[in-house]
Amino acid sequence: MLRIFLVFLLVLVPGVAAAQTLDAVKTRGFVRCGATEPLAGFSQVTQNDIWTGFDVDMCRAVAAAVFGDPGRVEFISFGGRSRLAPLQNGDIDLMARNAAWAMRRDTSYGVQFIGVSYYDGQAFMMRNHGGVVSALELEDVSVCVIDNSDDLANLRKFFFEGQVTYTEVLYEDPLDLATAYQTGLCDVVTGPASWLFALRDQLGDPNGHRVLPERLSKEPTGPVVREGDDQWRNIVTWTLFAMINAEELGISSRNLEAMMETRTPAIRRLLGLEGDFGAPLGLEREWARQIIAGVGNYGEVFERNLGADTALDVPRGRNSLWTKGGLMFAPPIR
Repeated sequence: MLRIFLVFLLVLVPGVAAAQTLDAVKTRGFVRCGATEPLAGFSQVTQNDIWTGFDVDMCRAVAAAVFGDPGRVEFISFGGRSRLAPLQNGDIDLMARNAAWAMRRDTSYGVQFIGVSYYDGQAFMMRNHGGVVSALELEDVSVCVIDNSDDLANLRKFFFEGQVTYTEVLYEDPLDLATAYQTGLCDVVTGPASWLFALRDQLGDPNGHRVLPERLSKEPTGPVVREGDDQWRNIVTWTLFAMINAEELGISSRNLEAMMETRTPAIRRLLGLEGDFGAPLGLEREWARQIIAGVGNYGEVFERNLGADTALDVPRGRNSLWTKGGLMFAPPIR
């Protein structure tokens, strides 16, 4: 009976539980961000114990939105591909990168994906010789792949549809997969493109290996939060959206001060110069400006961690803005 009364009370008093994560974060003074096992360009720790990477910057952007300081975040490392329990029990406030967004993960475990920060997908990597530039040219090759996995099913489907002969070289662990490819036990290795780019960097001769452009699957990834706290979900979601909108509007950390003088309504709303779009989130009017100043827009984060001037040299591809042929798109702030 008491439980029914408490549920009834929560329904009658809007917002009783809505701001629990934001309140906890503000009381604590920093955001707790879960980062999965090291992945070059996305999440790694330097010898000086400094966290860097694309996913790391997503967490720093949330800290910038809440506190105006991207440094007010604590990173906690978790092994495994899909870590949800630390998020469910409140050990962390968000998971920077998790397994790809899928219906079961989004509806069955008490967590929510807030949006897509990176469009990934299964790809092939091979040694950069013989002039092969497309997966459609592959034939009579041996392919290293994880046994009993979606990657294996996608691989079989790809070659069956092309009616191409090939040989499967099966392993149970990604570390074995990487070792087998590195030592020449297979011609080609397949897995998520993000992992392949990181592996190519680790091999010590990035120019000697090519990640082929075709994708065998769609694997949208992004930050994950606990279910049931709409305010916190909105904060993390609109942090990502603000970064995407900033790139589309041409606002960066480098020209932010100059952009403060603009009369363009969309820019003025994003920078907190017109309207107060931070109030519904429980944040300051300048929340988005703080993100751009502290971390940059989406394009800056991508280029800093993954772009042409990094060892990974990951093409923007699907992660380009929708105005440039990609899939990266955000609702407007208005």
